[in-house]
Amino acid sequence: MPQRPKLVLVGQLSSYPWVFEAAVRAGIDLILVPRGDDSAESAERAEAVVELLPLDIDENPESALAALADRYKREPFDGIMAGNERVVPFVARAARELGLTGLTEQAAAVVRDKRSMRRRLLETGLGVPGFVVVDVPDAWTDALSLRFPVVVKPANGHSSLGVIRVDDRDGLEQAVARTWKLIETHHLGAADGSAPETGVLVEEYLDGPEVSAESLVHQGRVRVCGISWKGQLVGPYFEETTLRAPAQLPAEVLAAIEAEVIGAHHAFGVTEGTTHTELRLVGGVRPVLLEMGARIGGGGFMHHLVHLSSGVDLAAEALRIHIGREPLCWRAEPVPVGHVAAYQVPVGDGGRVKQVCGLDSVRDDPRVDYVVQAVGPGAVLRPYPDFSGYPVMVISRHTTDAEAEAYRAHLARTLFVEYEQQS
Repeated sequence: MPQRPKLVLVGQLSSYPWVFEAAVRAGIDLILVPRGDDSAESAERAEAVVELLPLDIDENPESALAALADRYKREPFDGIMAGNERVVPFVARAARELGLTGLTEQAAAVVRDKRSMRRRLLETGLGVPGFVVVDVPDAWTDALSLRFPVVVKPANGHSSLGVIRVDDRDGLEQAVARTWKLIETHHLGAADGSAPETGVLVEEYLDGPEVSAESLVHQGRVRVCGISWKGQLVGPYFEETTLRAPAQLPAEVLAAIEAEVIGAHHAFGVTEGTTHTELRLVGGVRPVLLEMGARIGGGGFMHHLVHLSSGVDLAAEALRIHIGREPLCWRAEPVPVGHVAAYQVPVGDGGRVKQVCGLDSVRDDPRVDYVVQAVGPGAVLRPYPDFSGYPVMVISRHTTDAEAEAYRAHLARTLFVEYEQQS
């Protein structure tokens, strides 16, 4: 009997099941490098995990790389894949040094830095909002040349952390200072092997709905596997709560999104793996890229939206690519299952959690495929523009987009975090 391939999965939170379930379907064993906030008990129980390999990537990337190389020498594994945004540069470096499939280090650095992405897009003639790089807090006045409103964001942030809309010049200095403070609090500039130094990007606000595109890339060939509707996110803090797939857009708009996403892959030098790309539709029709992440979006849950709405087994295909195999969907066209929606319970004003109301009825609802609860009573959630994680994620399947939207509206009314009263 042939030996099952093994892949090192770096920093994938074990309570998010999608990538682990996909490894079972793909017949791939996982060596999990746990996140610092993961529990050993949860990590050991995760499906397809045959070994835990703790590595201190943030604080000691050189030692982590040496330990990984030593593990490879003792018993070679077949691939390595990033499970979150922060470890992308480390994984790219490890793939190069071990001769495994992955991003180049240059491409990994580009997709971890919104400044680099903006410059590459500009150089290749793709859509870019007006932007200014603020390398030190006192340089915020450089952004006064932009057309307001503007959006202030960390250059290498994630999940709307520190993203603030500013409507006029009077609020710019305070917003830049606030974002900079969050960068320092969350150590976004911490060394992870080759991550760029942090900074702030200020760019002109684009008016229009937001969409997400999930793609596979193998030997430079890009396939946009699914496009999801995120809706009108107007700020000031851009807390994301809803996605629906497939996005109900005219064929010409979907084609324009695909062209923009494929062009961005070429501009950034992304030739292997899976990506999560967020775009604005200016005027509802013209796609402009906001950012690209070289991993499965949403901690893995974007896989399920793609799997149901397009039939592409996104996470399983990503794992195959990272062990050097061609994706199955390159040869056989998948069949869509239906419509799917993801609802992330908003944090709101934040505080100490008393309870999450409405969960029992959601768990019993036959339309619901997954309920992932990240926090319980006693946990402290910080309001946006800080980011504490999603309190609860609900993923449901439907026969039409209208039903998916109606169910999302129902969840918005009935599912919420109740906080303890401040004394």
